[in-house]
Amino acid sequence: MLLGNAKIATIDHASGEARFSYCMRNDGAIAIKGGNIVWVGDADAIPEEYKDPEKFPYRDLEGRLITPALIDCHTHVVHGGNRAVEFEMRLNGAGYEEIARAGGGIVSTVTATRDASVEVLLASALPRVDALLAEGVCVIEVKSGYGLDRETELNMLRAARAIEKYRAVRIKTTFLGAHATPAEYKGAPDRYIDEVCIPTLRAAHAEGLVDAVDGFCEGIAFDTAQIGRVFDVAHELDIPVKLHAEQLSNIGGTKLAASYGALSVDHVEYANEDDARAMAKSGSVAVLLPGAFYTLHETQLPPIEAFRKHGVPMAVATDCNPGTSPMTSMLLTMNMACTLFRLTPEEALVGATANAARALGLADTGQIKAGMRADLVIWNAQHPAELSYRIGFNPLSERIFGGVSVAQ
Repeated sequence: MLLGNAKIATIDHASGEARFSYCMRNDGAIAIKGGNIVWVGDADAIPEEYKDPEKFPYRDLEGRLITPALIDCHTHVVHGGNRAVEFEMRLNGAGYEEIARAGGGIVSTVTATRDASVEVLLASALPRVDALLAEGVCVIEVKSGYGLDRETELNMLRAARAIEKYRAVRIKTTFLGAHATPAEYKGAPDRYIDEVCIPTLRAAHAEGLVDAVDGFCEGIAFDTAQIGRVFDVAHELDIPVKLHAEQLSNIGGTKLAASYGALSVDHVEYANEDDARAMAKSGSVAVLLPGAFYTLHETQLPPIEAFRKHGVPMAVATDCNPGTSPMTSMLLTMNMACTLFRLTPEEALVGATANAARALGLADTGQIKAGMRADLVIWNAQHPAELSYRIGFNPLSERIFGGVSVAQ
């Protein structure tokens, strides 16, 4: 098809600029063939080969805005149960210990996830996926990490892989066995890493279930030496790594991840300028997760200026999870990134497209240019800043996945 009479934010490098920007075409057109973009440019410069209405049926978009499809590059959408009761208890004054005694916290999610079959995990994840797709998302990263035993971790990844069979979306799976120490290994995190996490990673890789390996490097989770052992196995298996780091404190996770050439380092509220330098050198993306910052009432802002200064690409994601970010809206995520972290709307959109693709190691999506997949969103909007500006409003007109218009 040929899409015309559109405003197009191609998300590319402006002349002489290293960073991505809107790169707007205010009267543009896009030619699509075989699921890919074959040409994009100004409406008055459409090549003759794309003007044949039999080969390229023309669609007049009446001045609507087109952007690359959105990418949610950090989620935990596959899990059992929810933590709504715990949320209410906390607001009624219950402390951490009281909630834990009542079976709350990550223990409750682990229990519910272990009790669920692959089919149940998939069925519970699909409504969350649908909410993301309804706002123009075409790629979702999905982590394990709520099983913390071999079979449940594998079942989470199996359920994540199955999402593509039921929805028009691209799924990237991440093994997060090093998320927390389960109750049966309390006080023995090294034994858990050696006896459960690493063997399960090998089993998941053998089954073709792993696109990347993640960990939670924090005082309440695992230290750099423990994460390093997991990353060594990931490198042995030729699997890229990423890391939850510097969310609550700085124990060196960001530098560790950078030393392994991590695709991304996520959260990074307590990262500093030295961490930014290390990420710039490794090419790692800083994935900002304002939903967790908001839910936890955090006050430590990520070092946005240091990331800008050193040219660290910044992505934004929902961190959709049952405990600290029960959010399934990329549009709200973009707004929060602007209002809470002071990103510009341009940085937020780049963070939800081109930089999010980079955080997943994807080179064929996140921009509108010849050779890219035709994953696009048509918006009832005139300027891309509207996507971050509005709160609780969805201007989606149409989602195009691999060159095909889809309802969801």
